[in-house]
Amino acid sequence: MGSPEEHWEARVRLPQLRLDELLAELQARLDAARGTRDRVHSLLEAVLSVGRELDLEQALRSIVEAAAVLVDAEYAALGVIDPDGARLSAFHTVGVTEEQIARIGPYPEGHGILGELIHHPEPLRLTKISEHPSSYGFPPGHPPMNTFLGVPIRVRDQVFGNLYLTQKRGGARFDDEDEAVLSTLAVAAGVAIDNARLYEDTRLRERWLRANAEITHTLMSGGGRTEVLGLIAERAAEITASALAAVALPVGGVGSLVVEIAVGLDADAHRGLVLPLETTLMGLAFSSAAPAVSTDVLHDARISPEPPRFEGLGPAVAVPIGTGEGGVRGVLLLARESGRLAFTATETETLQGFAAQAAVAMELAERRQDAEEVAVLKDRDRIARDLHDLAIQRLFATGMTLQSAGRFIEHPEASERVVRAVDDLDETIKIIRSTIFELRSREGAGGSGLRARVVRVVGEAAPVLGFAPSVRMEGLVDTQVPGETADHVVAVLSEALTNIARHAHADRTDVALAADSRRVCLTVTDNGAGIAPDGRRSGLRNMAERAQQLGGELELSGPPDGGTTLLWWVPVPAE
Repeated sequence: MGSPEEHWEARVRLPQLRLDELLAELQARLDAARGTRDRVHSLLEAVLSVGRELDLEQALRSIVEAAAVLVDAEYAALGVIDPDGARLSAFHTVGVTEEQIARIGPYPEGHGILGELIHHPEPLRLTKISEHPSSYGFPPGHPPMNTFLGVPIRVRDQVFGNLYLTQKRGGARFDDEDEAVLSTLAVAAGVAIDNARLYEDTRLRERWLRANAEITHTLMSGGGRTEVLGLIAERAAEITASALAAVALPVGGVGSLVVEIAVGLDADAHRGLVLPLETTLMGLAFSSAAPAVSTDVLHDARISPEPPRFEGLGPAVAVPIGTGEGGVRGVLLLARESGRLAFTATETETLQGFAAQAAVAMELAERRQDAEEVAVLKDRDRIARDLHDLAIQRLFATGMTLQSAGRFIEHPEASERVVRAVDDLDETIKIIRSTIFELRSREGAGGSGLRARVVRVVGEAAPVLGFAPSVRMEGLVDTQVPGETADHVVAVLSEALTNIARHAHADRTDVALAADSRRVCLTVTDNGAGIAPDGRRSGLRNMAERAQQLGGELELSGPPDGGTTLLWWVPVPAE
């Protein structure tokens, strides 16, 4: 047994140890409370920060950054689910460098663990990713990741996307509190995304309204059809962030479309093209009088790859211009660069309404043209009536007076001059009557333009060739080329296509027709065997003679990759 002093010291130490334990426990609880308070403050700050963003892309960036900070994760990502709900359409990351992203390759589409949350939108927490049945590893160059926490983001009861957090710092695991904090952030994120979407929709609606007002102003200011259609294509491309916009109109009665307007990426490859209705996106929209959508216009099996014109483009939509009583008047095509998001149903519906502006533009332009023609015809009729009622009657009266006066002229030479004057008056009356007839006859009624005739010839040659040639036309083909010259153009084209079918053994032919105020040029190119040195040249001689008769030329050449290029041109007579 110890001394009384030892017993006393032991009794004094025991309460002190208990007090230290209590103080330590109190300190731990205070630290926990302080940590909880700090975390709540951080969560509130994150919610406020996310809620302030009205730009959707910036809001998504703020959400994923706040998530990484709140749960102390090394890597974070926000995956946006495609409207069809099957895969990820966008992926925003934090913690991965640009160099790492380049090594990893394309962003994930939603397979493995990421797909688990897409198919089962409930919080998922893992200690080791590789142990989950849905995990099948990471691509080469991907940083190592073990711990995982994922929660869905809902916008108005619809799953918008998922938050993915990995590698909690310090080697710790994600716990219940992390899951609760992240779930709370996901709720705030859903509200922020909804607000950003509404703001974006409002801004987009304002842009469409401004574009409509600009088009209406152009119409009211007397802008022509081409000007208005060009404006519609430009504004539609700007608002939808499209790389290409084009407008095609039907070629009368021949079942084809001609691209009148093209702006943006490789616009020259589209402008002037004559498109069949069966194997083109614009043709499908025209035939069905409904939008035609493609997620990848370059590799769409419905669309003919010839001639090449969609390089670098991906999602596309074609909407008909006008579907009412007047029928479809044309088609508006928009295409985005490859890799961009596809056109949504909402965008397509908005474009349909915007395309109605094109129908109004064409209707007004046609009405204005009809009104101008009516005014011209009325003016001609008035002139003809005045000539008939006034000029002819006066000339006739003058001739009668001279005939009567001639009987009283005894001088032979003077009498002869009076007779000649009467004859001249008769001839003048005939000329005026002929002029009246021409004024009252409507020129060009029932005529067929050169554009339609060229398309018809090419269409008739397709079964003989075994394939459909591509056709491109530029300039005012129907108005710049006189009727006689147009007949020669059609004859030369028919002869050229017949020669290709008989002798060239080609599988591709390109036809280009261009007209301006100086000359009209017809170019026919094929990839066949070329012109044999000892072959018959009667057809080529006929084409050359036609060109020489009109003051033009026929030129033949062989491209380096084989085939033949025929260039036939003649000057356009000055008016």
